[in-house]
Amino acid sequence: MKPTVILGIESSCDDTSAAVIKDGVLLSNITATQSVHANYGGVVPELASRAHQQNIIPVVHEAIRAAGISKNEISAVAFTRGPGLLGSLLVGTSFAKGFAQALNVPLVDVNHLQAHVLAHFISEGKPNECFPEFPFLCLLVSGGNSQIILVRSYSDMQIVGQTIDDAAGEAFDKCAKVMGLPYPGGPHVDRLAKSGNSLAFVFSKPQITDYNYSFSGLKTSFLYLVRAKVKENPDFIAENLNDLCASIQLSVVDILMSKLRKAAKELNINQVALAGGVSANSALREAFNNHAEKLGWKVFIPAFAYTTDNAAMIAVTGYFKYLNNDFCTLDKAPYARVGV
Repeated sequence: MKPTVILGIESSCDDTSAAVIKDGVLLSNITATQSVHANYGGVVPELASRAHQQNIIPVVHEAIRAAGISKNEISAVAFTRGPGLLGSLLVGTSFAKGFAQALNVPLVDVNHLQAHVLAHFISEGKPNECFPEFPFLCLLVSGGNSQIILVRSYSDMQIVGQTIDDAAGEAFDKCAKVMGLPYPGGPHVDRLAKSGNSLAFVFSKPQITDYNYSFSGLKTSFLYLVRAKVKENPDFIAENLNDLCASIQLSVVDILMSKLRKAAKELNINQVALAGGVSANSALREAFNNHAEKLGWKVFIPAFAYTTDNAAMIAVTGYFKYLNNDFCTLDKAPYARVGV
C-alpha cells in the first residue's frame, strides 16, 4: 500500500515553516523565523508577508530534503488557512495551491488553533509515545488566544471558555513593554521571574463567570502600580524587575489554572493538555505538573519545538483530515479571524 505523505505549510504570523509526515510519523520540521520585528516591539504585517515570500521556497525545499523523500511521493499539501495575519496567510495559501496543482495532489486546509491542539498527536516514531485519550481538555494559550477547548475527537472540538478581551500572551508582552523589556516579552518575564519573589506584588484579578478569561484588568492594575511606584522612586522598575516579573507571572498562571480546574471538575475530565506559545512558560508547566500530583490529572505538555507556530502541527492535522477525505477546493480563501 502506498504510504501517506503530507507536506504541511505554516505561515499564519511571522514564522515560515514546512514539515513532512509519513504515515503519521514526523520526518522533518523546518522553520525560518523573522528577527526584524524586534525593532518595532511587535509583528509588522507588511514586513512579515514579504519575509514569507522570501522564505517559503527554501523552507519547503529543505523540509522535503531533510525528510529524505521526493516531492513526487507527497500525497497531499496541508496549509494554514487561518486565523492569522491575512498577508502572511496569503503567501502560504497561494504557494500551497500552486504546489498541490503542480503535483496533482489534494489540498487540505487547516485551522491554526485546531492544529495547536492536535500538536499533541505528533509522533516522532519513538517507543512508548503517549497521546491524549478522547475526550480531553486543552488549555490553548498564546499571544492571540486563551481558550479552554473540549476535544471529543480529531475533528470535534468545542470552545468552553475563552478570553473576552486580551490573551495571556498579550498580557505578558504588554507588561514586559511597561518594564522596558524587549519583544516578545513573555520569555524575558519567565527568565527574570526565576530570581524573583512572586508574592512581592499583588494585582487585581477578574471576576468572570463560567470558564471565560479576562486579562485587560490585570494589565491595567500592573500599569497603575508601576506608574505610582515610579513617581515615588524613578529606579523602582530596575530595583524590582525580578519581583515584578515573578508577581505578574504568578497572577497570569493563577487566572489560567483557576478556570481550567473549574472546567475539569464540572465536566468530569482528568485528561488535560497544554498548547500554544505560552505553554513554553516554565511556571505554567510547573502548575500543570502540580495539578497532576494534587488532582490526579493526566497531563500532556508539548515539546518546546511544538509550542510555537510550526508546520509539524499543520501536517499532523492535515494527515487526520486526509484520512477522512476532508479536502479543500482551490476557491477557498484564507481568513484572519475565526473560532476553533
